[in-house]
Amino acid sequence: MYITLAVLVIVALYAVMVYNGLVKSRQMTEEAWSGIDVQLKRRADLIPNLIETVKGYAAHEKSTFEEVVELRNRAQAVPAGDVAGRAAAEGLLGQALGRIVALAEAYPELQANENFMELHRSLDTIEGEIQMSRRYYNGAARDLNVKVDSFPSNLVASQFGFSKAGYFEIANDADRAVPTVKF
Repeated sequence: MYITLAVLVIVALYAVMVYNGLVKSRQMTEEAWSGIDVQLKRRADLIPNLIETVKGYAAHEKSTFEEVVELRNRAQAVPAGDVAGRAAAEGLLGQALGRIVALAEAYPELQANENFMELHRSLDTIEGEIQMSRRYYNGAARDLNVKVDSFPSNLVASQFGFSKAGYFEIANDADRAVPTVKF
């Protein structure tokens, strides 16, 4: 009888440890997503200033500016928990931003504009931080997913409703392509 009780206590303690590990992994994933969200918000806030600066030099590129604004609004409208949807929208926005920055090559006076250069440096910095945040999030999601899928933690995960986290990745190969700018 004592042996059975001891085994039950050990199993219960193990289940508590696994549960706490799953909670920790889920919290790390949510915190990592918050980091991505902050960087994406910083980039979204920078876009109107970048467009206004470029507009003065390339007024005939109105459709490009409108596309960037539309994609920015669409990315911000994606529901908070939709990682795949947000990744797709941000991928399209990143391509459109690349076209805006590429416009500077056609306008030397724009390249000389200090405001544009500062915005461009800020955008480069934010893009780097988005990449770091994305790697951190994907690592946290991977760790959670391993715990949710592997035995015996999957038994505890299924009992308490833990689910896998989606990765923040570019799903469409065309979105990975370098944007082409033609004048």
